[in-house]
Amino acid sequence: MPELPDITLYVEHLNRSVVNHAPVMVRVHNPFVLRSVEPPLSNFEGRSILRADRLGKRIVLVFAEEHYLVVHLMIAGRLRWRPPGKKIAGKLALASLEFAHGTLFLTEAGTKRRASLHAVKGQGSLAAFDRGGLEPLICTVEQFAEVLRRENHTIKRTLTDPRLMSGIGNAYSDEILHAAGLSPLILTSKLRDTDIAALHTAMQRTLQSWTDRLRESTPEFPETVTAFHDEMAVHGRFGLPCPVCQSPVQRIRYADNETNYCVTCQTGGRVLADRSLSRLLKSDFPRTLEEFAD
Repeated sequence: MPELPDITLYVEHLNRSVVNHAPVMVRVHNPFVLRSVEPPLSNFEGRSILRADRLGKRIVLVFAEEHYLVVHLMIAGRLRWRPPGKKIAGKLALASLEFAHGTLFLTEAGTKRRASLHAVKGQGSLAAFDRGGLEPLICTVEQFAEVLRRENHTIKRTLTDPRLMSGIGNAYSDEILHAAGLSPLILTSKLRDTDIAALHTAMQRTLQSWTDRLRESTPEFPETVTAFHDEMAVHGRFGLPCPVCQSPVQRIRYADNETNYCVTCQTGGRVLADRSLSRLLKSDFPRTLEEFAD
């Protein structure tokens, strides 16, 4: 799922591509994607776009007279820009905004249709999409500490909860926790002030550095947005060496996601229990890298 650095990149390119332009046609290619019927999409045709914003993990196109198109890409949704006359191959296109100078497509790969498009009018209606999470790049360490201590969850869950933190998901939470040297399963109630300060620094540095990297590597409208990068320390790198200590990266699998971490850098040498595997192996579940090797 695109997270803060990816969404920021999209927003910046949208502000260069479509601001001060009005779509001549707004089309839905797959009816499931449109999750609202008022106002009708025809209201957006001929109406100028004032700016593009990020709202958590959502992208908001702000039109004149408080009209908004709210896009949630979910896991496989993407935005694509094509010059006039060019289309998206196959059945990937869910919706499109056609301009005189090109077309903005909302696409989704795979068969699970999760991406969404909402058309709303009025700031009150738009506010309903704000989950209330703290903005990680501008929050102070004191604000961050207050959010962390508001509820007692694992730090991984807290970082990825949109009610608490805005724009952070599975991928960058792994990278943040590795940079901070903290276990993904440590409870927020057990964090010391020094832990919170280190986590705050790691969060801001990680998100800013990846936003800068994506900017530098993507001068044109983004075509490839992914949660997996070779330069990442742990996310998506199960079994590969940690760039800091060379220990093999470990994982915890659950549902459609997995958490990646380094045993040496983050958990003091202890392998965290994978719920399904530990239930199967019980007392035989290996707790250290040496036991895994045996």
